[in-house]
Amino acid sequence: MPKDAAPPSGRPMRADARRNLEKIVAAAGALIAEHGADASLEEVARRAGVGSATLHRHFPSRQALLEAVFKDRVEALCATADDLLAEPDPGQALSTWLRAVAAHAVANRGLGASLMRDADPALGETCHDMITAAGDALLSRARGAGAVRPDVTTPRLLKLVGAIALATEQDADGPAEADHLLAIAIDGVRAR
Repeated sequence: MPKDAAPPSGRPMRADARRNLEKIVAAAGALIAEHGADASLEEVARRAGVGSATLHRHFPSRQALLEAVFKDRVEALCATADDLLAEPDPGQALSTWLRAVAAHAVANRGLGASLMRDADPALGETCHDMITAAGDALLSRARGAGAVRPDVTTPRLLKLVGAIALATEQDADGPAEADHLLAIAIDGVRAR
C-alpha cells in the first residue's frame, strides 16, 4: 500500500489506522510466503492483531490485499531494472533481472494467478504492466546489442519465468532450482 495513501474521504489516515494497515500487509506477506496467495484472510487478521472488519475496511477484496502486498515488491523489481539499464553488458543485465523476477515469483507463490483470477481488471494489471515495461526496456537494450534472439519478447520471457516459478514452488529448495532452470532457459534465449 502506498505510504501516502489516504482514505476515500481524502483526509490523511490516522496513525492507528496506518499502523493497522501496515500490520495487515506485513501479516499477509508472511502468510502468502508460507501458504501461497490463497492464505486465509481470517488468519491474516489474527496475525495482524486486528478484527476481520478492520481488514475488510482497508481491503474490500482479496485482490486488493494482494495488490497492496506485492506493489512495493514489484516497484523494487522495476527499480532493479532501472539500475541495470546502466550495466555495461545488456545481455547480462537482462539475465540478472530475470533472475530477480524468478526469485520474486518463487517467494510470492500464486501471485499472478490470484491477481488475475476473477478480479477487477485494474487489479494486478498495474503490477503486470510495471513489470512488462521494465522488462521491455532491458530487452530492447539487449536486442540492440545483439545479445538475444530476435523472436524473444518480454511477455514470452515473463511466461517462461512464471512457468519455472510454478514448477518449483513446492520444491524443498525452490529458489535454487528455479535459478538453475532459468540459467538453462536463458542460455536458449541468447543470440547465436
